[in-house]
Amino acid sequence: MAKIFQVHPDNPQVRRIEEIQAALQRGAVMLYPTDTVYAIGCDLNAKSAVERVRQIKQLANDKPLTFLCPSLSNVTTYAYVSDTAYRMMKSLIPGSYTFLLPATKLVPRLVQNPKRKTTGIRVPNHTVCKALLSALANPIISTSAHLPPDDEIDDESNGMESEPYLSRVELFDRLDKLVDVIVDTGEEPKYEVSTILDLTGERPIIVRQGLGWEKAAAWV
Repeated sequence: MAKIFQVHPDNPQVRRIEEIQAALQRGAVMLYPTDTVYAIGCDLNAKSAVERVRQIKQLANDKPLTFLCPSLSNVTTYAYVSDTAYRMMKSLIPGSYTFLLPATKLVPRLVQNPKRKTTGIRVPNHTVCKALLSALANPIISTSAHLPPDDEIDDESNGMESEPYLSRVELFDRLDKLVDVIVDTGEEPKYEVSTILDLTGERPIIVRQGLGWEKAAAWV
């Protein structure tokens, strides 16, 4: 059974964040809220945990995983960002945008698209996510908590349409035996998708219209 940590959504208790951080450093897999959906995640550099996330979601190794970074400067450590992409991202983050970018060598192969060598990165606008990223000092894997067969998409904000809406308690019950840690902020699950932007080419492409897509469209 997962250990539940009750965390204040606006003023996360330092002690609780440190306990979750320690669990992630030991290779824990967690269920946690983001500014789009509840997500399953772990330390980007914890290989065994990333493999468990893939098993939970039943993802093939050629399916890339999205991860969270705390800032744009941190994103540039894990992805190659052109000047145009940088300006666009600076105007949009933090927020509900997933950016597809060429991965640097710091992104584990298990996370990136093996053919395109790309990765999906988000900078969330969520207080608890920010606190966890700051404490861990590593990116955090973020894939939707909606499980197969209803959800076959790897991105943390994809695949909502086919699964009935679950309450927070129902979601916790469903994941209780699959994850090690549940971060409970009292927030009910959201079912709004993020906007996905492909920034690997000369011009940005909106792969999917989600939250805030109108603002992103000004750059396309």
